[in-house]
Amino acid sequence: MRGSPALTSRAAGEVSCRTLEARWCTSCYGRSSSSTSTAQPSRPAPVDISSSSSARWAKSYDVCICHSEVDLEFVEELVSYLESQPQSLRCFLQLRDSVAGSAVMTELCEAVQNSHCWVMLITPSFLQDPWCRYQMHQALAEAPMANGRTIPVLKDIDRKDYPRELRNLYYIYVALKENSFRQIRDTVLRYLEELCRSSTSGMQ
Repeated sequence: MRGSPALTSRAAGEVSCRTLEARWCTSCYGRSSSSTSTAQPSRPAPVDISSSSSARWAKSYDVCICHSEVDLEFVEELVSYLESQPQSLRCFLQLRDSVAGSAVMTELCEAVQNSHCWVMLITPSFLQDPWCRYQMHQALAEAPMANGRTIPVLKDIDRKDYPRELRNLYYIYVALKENSFRQIRDTVLRYLEELCRSSTSGMQ
């Protein structure tokens, strides 16, 4: 027996919705939900960045913090947070780690060269400090295309004031300090893990 027009219309509508939903899933994820359950993307194998053979130890520091002296209190909190992590991240803090009597330019260049990652704390004071901009340019010259090595962090400035030299890089915006610290930590760790992973695969 043929169904009523209302039921037929409703059924057709449900089929149409399901079809659209399936197409949406396929276009967004590259496969339908049924294939998703059977073909999960492979995750990279875990890597121990603290092992004695780790490529991490090729440089003296895991991260160099580039900042204005005006922002020292915030930076000291960040360094304390990073160095207290289980991985004991090694931070270069200019006022603490620079060698007394050394030339400022020499210390800034060596800090960049001897660090895996560089956190740029972009604040109004940073933008007005010629030494900060010098160190930023040194970091970009050292590795202009290295994903994850240069980590811009915006604090107390408008997005329109983001330096042109960094606009090809995503930045971390400081809204909640704790969240920003976690994002910085995760970005540094991600880079170190990729570094160690590629170094290990290259030796095999």
